[in-house]
Amino acid sequence: MRKVTLIPGDGIGPEITKSVTDILKAAKAEIEWDIQTAGSDVIKTEGVPLPKRVTDSIKRNKVALKAPVTTPIGKGFRSVNVELRKSLDLYANLRPCKNIKGIKSRYDNVDIIIVRENTEDLYAGIERQIDKDSAESIKIITRKASTRIAEFAFEYAVKNNRKCVTAVSKANICKLTDGLFLECTRETAAKYPQIEYKEILVDNLCMQLVQNPENFDVLVLPNLYGDIVSDLCAGLIGGLGIAQGANIGLEAAVFEPVHGSAPDIKGQNKANPTAMLLSAIEMLKYTDQKETAKKVENALLKTIEQGKFLTPDIGGNSTTEKYTKAIIANLQSV
Repeated sequence: MRKVTLIPGDGIGPEITKSVTDILKAAKAEIEWDIQTAGSDVIKTEGVPLPKRVTDSIKRNKVALKAPVTTPIGKGFRSVNVELRKSLDLYANLRPCKNIKGIKSRYDNVDIIIVRENTEDLYAGIERQIDKDSAESIKIITRKASTRIAEFAFEYAVKNNRKCVTAVSKANICKLTDGLFLECTRETAAKYPQIEYKEILVDNLCMQLVQNPENFDVLVLPNLYGDIVSDLCAGLIGGLGIAQGANIGLEAAVFEPVHGSAPDIKGQNKANPTAMLLSAIEMLKYTDQKETAKKVENALLKTIEQGKFLTPDIGGNSTTEKYTKAIIANLQSV
């Protein structure tokens, strides 16, 4: 039995967490949950959104499954996600984007892996108020972080039979910072001659993604561009409701959906647990429960293709509970 930290989050987090844990229980996944609360609700009782007990739990267990946590825009506490990534050095953000049969989208040939550097860039949070009318933020790019995210991308490509890694930057403008990122990816690419290497400017990439997404395989990006492009790619396959994610470091990994906590639909029994379930499937693979992962994945894909119990955001009118029960029922036939 593998002990895994479980962070139910807030907003719709507890609802989709229950869905996913019910499905994994029905699939007989060998997991013992170490439940740790975090987010806006925790501030009322513990004074901070990310108590030390949460990171201590992840350090002990090495693996976590996390639901969305609300981050106020422009005020309030710092992002729990950013703090987790920095405190645990989860330097690689992995976001696969692939079409799922039965979910309507403008494209049917998307299969892109986004590898996003997770610890620096503008997300380092180094900001200051200059005066009442101006503020500044410092962009940090280092050789260490750029090299290890490039190595992660190329290693992933080799292990998963991918053909091409494309480095994304704005080095024509940010000549020193993005220039250093490109220098490191080029040096790394030279060590992997079996993998094709390309470069593209981020604005050009966004245009090409909405025209010909099938042209892209593995993308490796600094933090900010990776955040934006990963959401764009989620839109290519049907939305954030089916966008999975993982934050991986040398000592720990946190698996989580890409979407937010959607407090506007909290408690309405219509939240889509697919992205969190896909993240849990990747977690099962990571913990060497590959057969169980495949079984859950097949049940999920069969349920979506059947189209009878889909949640509203992916074209249905079903509840979270009915969708969950349909997946559990299909576990018996895959």
